Amino acid sequence: MGNDGVILRKAYDQEWMRIDTATHTSFIDVDLCPDQRFIALSFDNALWVSDPTATQWTPVEIPTEEQLMTATCAPDASWWVAGSFSSILHSSDEGNSWQTTSLEEDAIITQLAFVSDQQAVATAEYGMIIQSQDGGESWEITGFLPDEFYPHTAYFVSLEEGWVAGLNGFIYHTQDAGETWSRQSTDTSLPLYQLVASEHGLFALGDNSTVLKRTGDQWQTIQPPSTPVYLRAGVYLDGQLVAAGGRGSLFSIDTYPVPAQLISQEASDD
Repeated sequence: MGNDGVILRKAYDQEWMRIDTATHTSFIDVDLCPDQRFIALSFDNALWVSDPTATQWTPVEIPTEEQLMTATCAPDASWWVAGSFSSILHSSDEGNSWQTTSLEEDAIITQLAFVSDQQAVATAEYGMIIQSQDGGESWEITGFLPDEFYPHTAYFVSLEEGWVAGLNGFIYHTQDAGETWSRQSTDTSLPLYQLVASEHGLFALGDNSTVLKRTGDQWQTIQPPSTPVYLRAGVYLDGQLVAAGGRGSLFSIDTYPVPAQLISQEASDD
């Protein structure tokens, strides 16, 4: 997903193809639902819903004036979005109705994810960590990152343990639901925009095509900065990390065994 209504789709050994959505709005988040459909959040506060093949997309209007920044599907297939003024909205009937919650904090929620059927974690501006233990019925602030650190990306394996990354190559780790944090060692000072989990470890993607891999409490570069584009999203497929970023760039990174090899191909906007 990307700017100007771009949706690219790849099935098995086929080539990448562009899906026509008849929109020029920018997409800012995407998630796969339990029913094998995708939901994608666009910058104009619409939630686009695909069919299982991801070739047909339909927009659903979200009734809010707050700017939404993140979207996710819960394990029960309900749709969740969040954004400015600590607003969290969800729909259990495919967008026919929406329920709205706000923590009444003037902060932007940057990411929200469920770690189990009943447990969810959100990260927000000013370093807020927000959690729910009842399937999203209620939310509470459980901790703060050091120095009001702005979280670009987060990955939690449970309510207690997670990693948050952002500017200056900083990655923080918590094991007590955000009450305390330790800054882990990285060998970069470039901004980091996405954390990607796989069976071969946890990876961080960042500016100048930077790719880091976690080993214990340290993060090491497996692909030195080589292209002046940021990497914003990634997924681990068949032993390779597939990453996407600026200028329509797609990267296939062989992370096991090392050393990694980077192959870049430009995705056509035609």
